[in-house]
Amino acid sequence: MGGTRQQKEEYFAKLREYLEQYKSIFVVGVDNVSSQQMHEIRKALRGKAVVLMGKNTMVRRAIRGVLHELPDFEKILPFVKGNVGFIFTNEKLTDIRDLIVANKVQAPARAGAFSDADIFIPAINTGMEPGKTSFFQALGVPTKITRGTIEITTEVLVVKAGTKVGPSEATLLNMLNISPFTYGMTVVQVYDEGQAFPSSVLDITDEELIEQFIKAINVIAQISLGASYPTLPSVSHNIVNHYKNVLAVSVATDYTFKGSEEIKERLANPEAYAVAAPVETAKEDAPAAKEEEDEESEEESDDEGFGGLFD
Repeated sequence: MGGTRQQKEEYFAKLREYLEQYKSIFVVGVDNVSSQQMHEIRKALRGKAVVLMGKNTMVRRAIRGVLHELPDFEKILPFVKGNVGFIFTNEKLTDIRDLIVANKVQAPARAGAFSDADIFIPAINTGMEPGKTSFFQALGVPTKITRGTIEITTEVLVVKAGTKVGPSEATLLNMLNISPFTYGMTVVQVYDEGQAFPSSVLDITDEELIEQFIKAINVIAQISLGASYPTLPSVSHNIVNHYKNVLAVSVATDYTFKGSEEIKERLANPEAYAVAAPVETAKEDAPAAKEEEDEESEEESDDEGFGGLFD
């Protein structure tokens, strides 16, 4: 009994040490993860992160024990359920996430297991004897006999995504040596410097953030201009609009200032600022060029005619 209590105290001390030492935590799901996989993941994370497993009751108790000093960790508590573990790190989150989910192993279909994706059987020659044809027919798999073996003629969907694998489907997949499942660690939630968020947030690029930020600024500017309420995004637009009003007043009156001198000069003497249009000149020259070309064509045809007569 004393040993168990001592182990708990050591576990609480270790968890508290990690909470204080590391700024980021991955809450990871470890369903169907083998001990060999855990060993490989720990080895891949060595020097970059530490893995801590434990009973959920112990973890919740340990976290609640430090909330009076570290209240932000309360955001982790809702995710301490099921078969989960913790990975603590100070490294770049995307790099650690990639190392966590990289280790996956193929696994055969098991009756009662849920499929995350559609499972298909390809059109192949199974190499099985014709006596098993009835088994394929019962599952609606089209077959034919080719050189004394069963051949599946078309690709067939045997298990839909989100549904359980039935005993017959599991038997068929195993008979064909098809292992449709992959097992490995999954990231349930990420905690980083006081904020908790799903791992999909890590896939957002800097370009996407900038694009969304610019869209938000434009929306704020539009609302501010429409409501005549000045904000930082709308200040530049307000200045430009007011400057346009001042220019309009200057143009409509005798008042002139440095910024309106050129505009008033252009309005007073538009011909001085007219630009020759080379396109128009080209259009005017085109008929003359065409006439010369026609004349040359006629002369050439005449020359060719006379040349042919006297040659």
